[in-house]
Amino acid sequence: MEQEIETESTSTALSQDQVLQAALKLFSQKGYFNTSLTDIKDAVGLKTTSGVYQFFKTKQAIAQTLRENILDSLSISIDDVRRRNRKASEQLREIVDLLFKLTDDAPEIVQFLLFIKTDDFLPEATPLLDTPAFNKIRRIIQNGIKEGEIRAIDPLMAYCYFFGIINQTLALVLQGALAKSADSYQSQAWLTAWGCIAKK
Repeated sequence: MEQEIETESTSTALSQDQVLQAALKLFSQKGYFNTSLTDIKDAVGLKTTSGVYQFFKTKQAIAQTLRENILDSLSISIDDVRRRNRKASEQLREIVDLLFKLTDDAPEIVQFLLFIKTDDFLPEATPLLDTPAFNKIRRIIQNGIKEGEIRAIDPLMAYCYFFGIINQTLALVLQGALAKSADSYQSQAWLTAWGCIAKK
């Protein structure tokens, strides 16, 4: 059951999820080091930081929980994608669809997951490529090579070629360098990225 406390400023219950959502937005907009517990406290409408401490003892603990929650959700989504599709191309296409949709609908999640250097403030965290979610993506690429859909190159290099294009496109959208929504660039980015690794 979700933990809740009474806020000091209102009679409504404050949930751990509200603290996490406020922190995610602030970390994505201002950066981790430029966000204080006071900023988070203000964002959820508390008078003092003691309400935040009911859930998290440190700002680092908030960031760690955020990262774990996002990666867990991504891992579950990838499992669903793999169940629905047999081919590596279909699986990768759905993962790209998910990332582009998230960039439009919840940009702070993509910003935090892919573009904030979490190892600067979570030095003990598992590197992104070694997390279950990204291991599953690497296995999709390995299976694609094995099945002859993807060129017979080092799987990590195939990952770099493919997601280098996808991630750079998403970064440019988030930075505002590409002025339209992520969805506007999705098809072109997919075709270019897949073209880099597809067996001709």
